[in-house]
Amino acid sequence: MKRFTILFFLLLSFALAGCSKSAAVATQPVEGAVAELTFSFTRQSGFSTNQFAVWIEDPQGHYLKTLYATHFTASGGWKKRETSIPTWVKQSGLAAMDKDEIDGLSGATPKTGVVTFRWDGTDSRNTALPPGDYVIFLEGTLRNASRVIYRSPFKTGQGPAAAEVKAEYIGTPPGNEQEMIDAVAVKALR
Repeated sequence: MKRFTILFFLLLSFALAGCSKSAAVATQPVEGAVAELTFSFTRQSGFSTNQFAVWIEDPQGHYLKTLYATHFTASGGWKKRETSIPTWVKQSGLAAMDKDEIDGLSGATPKTGVVTFRWDGTDSRNTALPPGDYVIFLEGTLRNASRVIYRSPFKTGQGPAAAEVKAEYIGTPPGNEQEMIDAVAVKALR
């Protein structure tokens, strides 16, 4: 019995040590990332929801790069549902993109949990951009025509810094759809 107890505690201590080590690694910035957007995503049930996109613009409103867009909208769903993240559809020039470009920026809708997107400081052609002022956007279709757009100006090249995030709601979603995207945080990493 003593051997079992000792073995159990040894295995438990190794497991706990491994957990704390992986938690520390998970919080480190990714090599090359200059900015990060994190939020809590709660997947909604039903039709015409769970669509979102994250993209970068310069302060003058010129589109630079999409970090992520839900596959449904990016692969043609915007034609079926014009209310599906329409600001991103317009800003990104989605209608003129070829299939390879769309595949490179879109992905499956994530599961409920914390979602993080990092920007590497490049534009849509993967050309490095100079340190300076940029704006990160997160647009989500909450339900039908109800949307939220988060906007956060940030500056790169001056070290790590949190950025202010402002939300604009368009329409009023029924129920708890406003909880689809919550706790949005943006920070410059370098």
